[in-house]
Amino acid sequence: MSRPCSIQRRMRRLVLVFCALTAGVLAAMLCLLIFHNGQYARLLYNITTASEFNQDFKTSIDLKMYYYVIESQYSEGLPVDEVEAAQSLAGELLGTTSQKDSLRAITSVLNLCENLEEKIYQIEQTRDYDERQGQLENNVYVLTALIQEYMYAYLYCESVQVKVLQERIDRQIAGEIVLIAVLMAALIFVLTRYSVRLSRSVTDPVVALSRRAEEVAGGDLTIREPIASDTYEVRTLSEGMEEMIARLNAQIEETTRKQESLRRAELALLQAQINPHFLYNTMDTIIWLIEAGKPQEAEDMVANLSAFFRHTLSKGEDVITLEAEEGHVRSYLQIQQARYQDVMRYTIDIDPALRHVMLPKLTLQPLVENALYHGIKLKRALGCISVTGRAEGRDAVLSVSDDGVGMSSQRLSQLREAMESGERVGFGLATVNERLRLLFGPGYGLTLSSRQGSGATVTVRLPMPGGAPGSDSSG
Repeated sequence: MSRPCSIQRRMRRLVLVFCALTAGVLAAMLCLLIFHNGQYARLLYNITTASEFNQDFKTSIDLKMYYYVIESQYSEGLPVDEVEAAQSLAGELLGTTSQKDSLRAITSVLNLCENLEEKIYQIEQTRDYDERQGQLENNVYVLTALIQEYMYAYLYCESVQVKVLQERIDRQIAGEIVLIAVLMAALIFVLTRYSVRLSRSVTDPVVALSRRAEEVAGGDLTIREPIASDTYEVRTLSEGMEEMIARLNAQIEETTRKQESLRRAELALLQAQINPHFLYNTMDTIIWLIEAGKPQEAEDMVANLSAFFRHTLSKGEDVITLEAEEGHVRSYLQIQQARYQDVMRYTIDIDPALRHVMLPKLTLQPLVENALYHGIKLKRALGCISVTGRAEGRDAVLSVSDDGVGMSSQRLSQLREAMESGERVGFGLATVNERLRLLFGPGYGLTLSSRQGSGATVTVRLPMPGGAPGSDSSG
C-alpha cells in the first residue's frame, strides 16, 4: 500500500488537480449529455412501440372474439396469442418507463390484459350462446376499450414527458456551462491567492482534527479538550465535535434505557394478552356440556383451560422450552376443537429431539389462533391445522399450516412487509417475528407463504441448543 500524502503536499497539488478536475467536469458533461439523449431515445421508443400496439389491438381482438362466439367460418380461434403478445409488450414498456403517470397507465394495461385473457378463457368454457354473447359485450369489449384508453393515456404522458425532458436538458446544459465557467474563473483566482497561506494555517490543526475523527470512528467517545487553533473554523469544528460526542454519549445511554424498557413492556404486554372472548366462549361451552349431560367432556375442557393458563403464566418465565410451548398449544387446540368440532381438526407432530429448544412463550399459540380464525373458520367447511417441528442443520424449524381460505398475493406481500418493518398490522405476526429477532438475531424469525384458496403456512426458525445465532438460517 502506498504511503498517504500529507495535507501540505495535497494543498500544493491542488491547482494541478483543479485542472484535471476541469477536464473531468467536461467529461461528466459529455456523459450527462449522452445520458439525456438516452432518456430521450427511450421515451421515443416507448411512444413508437405503444403507437404500433394501439393501432388495431381493440378492433382485432373484438372481431376475432365475435367470430369465435358466433362460430363463424372466419373464426381463427381464441386470440390468446395476441393478448399474450400485448402483455409481453406492456411488460417491456413497464421496464423502461420511469414517469409516475406513465407507470400507472402501463401497469393498468398489463393488469387489464391479464384480466382479458381470463375472460377469453371464460367464454371458451361457456356453452350457452346468449351467455357467451353477454360475456363478449360486457367483458371483452369493455376490457379492450379500457386497454385502448389506458394506452392512449400512456402515449399522452410519455409525449408530455418528452417535451418536459427536452426543456430540462436545455436548461441544465445552459446552466451547467455558465456555472462551470464562473466557478473555474473564481476558483483559479481564490486558489492561487490563498493556497499557500491556508496550507500553513490549517494543516496542523486539520491533521489533529482528522486523527480525532479517526478515533471517534474507531469507537473512542471519550470527551477531550478541543484542539487549539488560530483558525476559527477549525476551532469551531473541534469544539462542535467534542460537544457532539458528549451529546451522543448521553443519547446512547438514554436510547438504550428506553429501548430496554420498551422491549420489556412489549414482551410483558404481549404475554399478558388473554382474549376475553376466548375465555367467555370457553366457559359457555363448559356450561353447555354440563347442561347437556356430558360431565366428562366438561371436566376435560376445564382441565385443558387450566393447563392453558398455567402454560401462559410459565412461572413468570419469558423464554420457555418447546416442550412447554407444545403443551400450551395442545391445550388451546383441544379447547377449540371442543367448540369447533364440526369444522376443525388438528395434528401436532414435533420431533421429541427438539423439546429442549428455547423460544419466547406465546410464539406458536398466536399462529395457531390465526390459522383457526383467519383460515379454517372462514372456509365454512371441515379444515385441518397442522403443527410440525424438525431439525434443519443447526436450527429448529417449526411450521403452523392450515388448509383454510388462504390469502391473496397482495395481502401476503403486505404481511411480509409488515413483518420486516415491525409495523403493527395484520394478525400479530410482526410482533411475534420481532420478539424472535430481538432474542436470537436477524437470521431467525417467521416466514409466511400462502395461496388464495389453498391455506397458509407460517414457518418459525429457531436456534438449536448450543447453535450460534443466525447459523444455517436460510429461512
